[in-house]
Amino acid sequence: MENRKIALFGGTFDPVHLGHTTVAADAAEYIGAEKIVFVPAKRSPLKGFFPRAGDIDRLKMIALAIADNNNFQVSDYELQKLEPSYTLETVRRFQEDYGGETSIYWLIGADSIDELQLWYGITELIDSCNLSTMFRAGCKPPNFAKFEDIWGSDRVDKLQRNVIETSLIDISSTEIRSRLAAGDNVTDMLHPDVADYIRKHGLYQSGTKS
Repeated sequence: MENRKIALFGGTFDPVHLGHTTVAADAAEYIGAEKIVFVPAKRSPLKGFFPRAGDIDRLKMIALAIADNNNFQVSDYELQKLEPSYTLETVRRFQEDYGGETSIYWLIGADSIDELQLWYGITELIDSCNLSTMFRAGCKPPNFAKFEDIWGSDRVDKLQRNVIETSLIDISSTEIRSRLAAGDNVTDMLHPDVADYIRKHGLYQSGTKS
């Protein structure tokens, strides 16, 4: 019997947008994962600043964005930890929760590849789960060959096997925050309930922290 497959999707999700949910659905289909768990981070260990929106707001926005998909879940595991929170620790926690019969996948974007060698326990992470890199259709597939000297050919081959092509969705949280601060319309980039939540709570307005 084939192992269960669970995919974890980490990030600040500041805010979560249609690009996030679309590529997550693409990845779930490619992997054959029974569920995708969104894992919002309190703060990236590689960045010296916190997300614009608070933990609770980002958690609620993700819950709204995924409410229509039974295969999507959200976890506050990293938000409950004293920061920083490392991906390796999160993966180990989910492995404990789901047991050895479940294969854990961790989804990253192709734009994160150059930072991977800076990640805490990166070789252990590659060995212990399926680190899966998503790249946009029409873009050049990622090539991990440049890491062979430091990670070895087996790890590079594993990373290459877990490359996932996703839909071309040209949306970024940075652009959304900028447009909101300028008072521009972003409804085509967000789930309607997320857009409504942002409006009701005054998030990402110019001159405010959230």
